[in-house]
Amino acid sequence: MMNGRADPGWDQQFLAPPLKISDPVRAQKIAVRLQGLQVNGAVLRKTAAVFAAELEAGLQERPSSLQMENTYVPELPDGTEQGVFLALDLGGTNFRVLLLELEAGRLVREDVKQYHISDELRLGPGVDLFNFLADCVQDFVITEGLEKEEMPLGFTFSFPMKLHNISSGELITWTKSFNCAGMAGVDVAALLQTRLRERGLKVTVQVLLNDTTGTLVAGAQLNPDVGIGVILGTGSNGCYMEKASRVTHWETEHERVSDVVVDVEWGAFGDNGCLDYLRTEYDDEVDARSLLATSFTFEKYIGGKYLGDLLSSALRRLARDELFPAAPERLHLLTAHLSLFEEENEAGGTARTLAVLQEVCGAEGAGARWSRDDALIAQHVARLISNRAAQLVAVCISTLIQRMDREHVAVAVDGSVYKRHPRLKGLLQKYIQLLAPDHSFSLMSAEDGSGKGSALTAAIAARIAHRS
Repeated sequence: MMNGRADPGWDQQFLAPPLKISDPVRAQKIAVRLQGLQVNGAVLRKTAAVFAAELEAGLQERPSSLQMENTYVPELPDGTEQGVFLALDLGGTNFRVLLLELEAGRLVREDVKQYHISDELRLGPGVDLFNFLADCVQDFVITEGLEKEEMPLGFTFSFPMKLHNISSGELITWTKSFNCAGMAGVDVAALLQTRLRERGLKVTVQVLLNDTTGTLVAGAQLNPDVGIGVILGTGSNGCYMEKASRVTHWETEHERVSDVVVDVEWGAFGDNGCLDYLRTEYDDEVDARSLLATSFTFEKYIGGKYLGDLLSSALRRLARDELFPAAPERLHLLTAHLSLFEEENEAGGTARTLAVLQEVCGAEGAGARWSRDDALIAQHVARLISNRAAQLVAVCISTLIQRMDREHVAVAVDGSVYKRHPRLKGLLQKYIQLLAPDHSFSLMSAEDGSGKGSALTAAIAARIAHRS
């Protein structure tokens, strides 16, 4: 800041470089059409203030688009975690059952079996899904020769929940490709426990968590400075260590609790309209065609499920304005293509980008005359969408870093977009530094929070129970 006003140089560091093609008039028209995707520092500062206000409102149980869910996880790994644990990971079309053995906090054994969840189960009655989950657990423990053993279990249920304690919680809403009926007000951990008991299994659901909390826990096992967990994949979410005294909602005794993991559920940030100033016509189109229209506003700016659709929407608009040779067919451009465009742009090439464009634009694309400029335009749009996604995630992470106010905060990140997008890690590092310049932080990959993190959390719960 300079004399109370924003430093123009600082503000400009958030903007993508201008499109450079052979026709400057065409480039200018494209810049005007896409200007809503360019987010400057002033807008990001505003968004950070909105996020901080929504965060505080959620913690105080006032109206907010942020759920700010108390996970009841009061500690992170300290190297004493010991024992053999089952872990269940439900969040996508494939369901995993894992057996994990821990010695002195280290993973020394891991057996995994994957089961496919059919469309009928994902869209049918909830009781059928949970019967299937219990059948899978039974199959797994019989295969492992453990059907007579007493086993603690960590259940990773990666959907928004209302938690009552570390092992009890109700589904708020299905997301992704799930929409099972009859689950309103149902405790998902208790339902799973009932189905396991019906099969004569001596398996106890010890913890209920989502993949974001698991990522934080798994990251903290690798680095004790970890205080934030982030998922950047098909969807997105974050969680962090909060002072227990700042959390209003408790359903258990907590006099001895100093810190607790809070699940932000930032995918729904803006569902109350507080981020409407960010919306573009491309966001409106993607939202209208999504499975859950008018909800998960923030996730539709940053999630891998939507980035390819945003790219497609913007290119279709340019085609309608006769600024692009052909319109991509709906649902043909994927987030993997966006990453490819970004990768080739970094390398200074266009051949693979042009090949994808010819493929996804169908008959119209096959008959069009494509040029290097057309590839550069597609790459430029991909860059704008990527930059905005990274900036908005950086707003959330930098706000949490400043709120925690530690000497150093490590951020554990997992998810397909984080792993596969060629520029995302560097962009996050840059934007977080710009938004929280006086705070030390680092980003680190945390593998398999939904599996390993689940078992570690079950071990933490066992340690706490033994101590008390």
